[in-house]
Amino acid sequence: MITRRHLLAGLAGISVSGFVAGAAGALEFIDYTGTELEGLVDSGAPYLINFHASWCPTCAAQQRVLDALQGESAAYAAIPILRVDWDSYGNSELARNMAIPRRSTLVLMRGTSELGRLVAETRKDRIAGLLNLAAS
Repeated sequence: MITRRHLLAGLAGISVSGFVAGAAGALEFIDYTGTELEGLVDSGAPYLINFHASWCPTCAAQQRVLDALQGESAAYAAIPILRVDWDSYGNSELARNMAIPRRSTLVLMRGTSELGRLVAETRKDRIAGLLNLAAS
C-alpha cells in the first residue's frame, strides 16, 4: 500500500531529478560494471571515462569541477561520463589496456580513439580544455 508519505517522497524525487536534468541538458553518468563501454564505443559520440575512488579527495575535486562545467554548458552536459570505480576495476583489463596509472584519471574518447587525458588534474580550465576536445 502506498502511503501519502511515500507518494510525496516519490514526487519530490521526480521533481528534483527533472530539475537537475533540465537545468543544463541531459546529465548522463554511467557506472561501469563491465558491459557499458561497448554501447558508448558504438555510438560514435565522444564520452569521458572517469577512473575514480569514493575516498579520493582529488577525485572529489574533479567531480565538483565536472558538475560545475556541466551546469554551465549544455555541450559539456551532453558528454556521457562512464565512472569506473578504482577499487573494483583499478586492476581490470580495461585499466591495464588503457595504461591508466592511478585513480583520478580522466580520459576523453570517441569510439576506441583517445582524444585526450588528464591525471590528477583539478583545474577547471584544464578539465574544460579536455572536454572541448569532444568538439574536434
